[in-house]
Amino acid sequence: MKRLVKGSDLQGTIHIPSSKSDGQRALLCAALSKGRSILNQLGSSDDELAMLRNIQVIGAKVEEKDDGSLMIAGIHTFPEYLELNVGESGLGLRLLAGICATQKGNHRIAGVGSILKRDQSFFEDNLNKYGAEVISNQGKLPLEFGGQIKVDKLDVDGSLSSQYISGLLLGLALNVNSSTLNVHDLKSGPYVDMTMNTMSQFGVKVQNNNYKAFQLNGEDSFLGTNYMVESDWSSASYWLAAAALGCDVEIKGLDLKSKQADVKFLEALELAGCSVLETENGLEVKTSVLNGFEFDATNCPDLFPALVVVASKCNGLTKIQGLSRLANKESDRGVVLQQEFGKLGVEIKLDEDYMLIQGNSQLKRAKVSSNHDHRIAMSLAILGTTIVDGIEIEHAEAVSKSYPEFWQHLDELSVS
Repeated sequence: MKRLVKGSDLQGTIHIPSSKSDGQRALLCAALSKGRSILNQLGSSDDELAMLRNIQVIGAKVEEKDDGSLMIAGIHTFPEYLELNVGESGLGLRLLAGICATQKGNHRIAGVGSILKRDQSFFEDNLNKYGAEVISNQGKLPLEFGGQIKVDKLDVDGSLSSQYISGLLLGLALNVNSSTLNVHDLKSGPYVDMTMNTMSQFGVKVQNNNYKAFQLNGEDSFLGTNYMVESDWSSASYWLAAAALGCDVEIKGLDLKSKQADVKFLEALELAGCSVLETENGLEVKTSVLNGFEFDATNCPDLFPALVVVASKCNGLTKIQGLSRLANKESDRGVVLQQEFGKLGVEIKLDEDYMLIQGNSQLKRAKVSSNHDHRIAMSLAILGTTIVDGIEIEHAEAVSKSYPEFWQHLDELSVS
């Protein structure tokens, strides 16, 4: 699908959709719980729908209520044979794989699209020595699990993605023995906080020892509960970026106390010279002059695309750390940002773990591509509205992975 984005002002109020990350965690916890759970405000992104299908394969019963909430009856025992498909969801894969690795039986996890190109060798490299017996397709999907982790203490690498740690915590929580997960060089600790927060609401406490060791007592069980899925700070970052560029947009539905890592976007905006204001209904961003800034996105790498949008309009150079976290996303995101924003006239340099963006370049109309990456598509669209002649985005349908309503919302806010 190609999408023409016209140069236009954005004006109005936007209610941020629910977090696909929070939603997937909640769906799994509900499925693993004793009793019934009610999930409110679950979204309809591709990733959430994939997880919804998978928890039903696991054995959870799902019923949609008249008010749009879901009632989920959890499983009694974990199946000994599963055929799962995570679609393109990296988070879904890593959460489900962590569970499959800790439970006995023979399980297979497949996927489609861009995830088939992403490296998944973590499971073999870190878990087979503990009895998991994971076999991959030369480090790629599908993954087959033929064993079960048989120790109460694990040592794993946390530098690749916190999602692996989240999956293992969910899986270990099902075991009746106490267990300790030792993690070396953990990146994106806030995402593990998010997992532990969701687990606690479903009755399972995790003791966090300075993000180096996580302990589960073996006595807690997942219990059904009433859960409200949070609005998504990752999706909000694009509209906050638009507001930083001078658009009169009010953003509603966000929790300023959220455990989501991407709440840090507000700090980046302030470094660029913006004022973030709480209104009666949400947030507004006011800007007089945008200046280049330095920001460490190591623990919130999903913010890179929206950060580049803001940096493109700043006076001077912006320096963002955490580039190494982008290589194994839906695309090689650092390279793609350099390539596609470069077509619009934005000069980006990649220097070891840093991305350097030269701001206030002369932007121009161009044909660009999302490279099948939802976050690239949304960031290009926001910057495209500032270009008088607009831009054309190929593979614009990629937004459905996390934010299927994005194009509708952009149309509703656009003022010719």
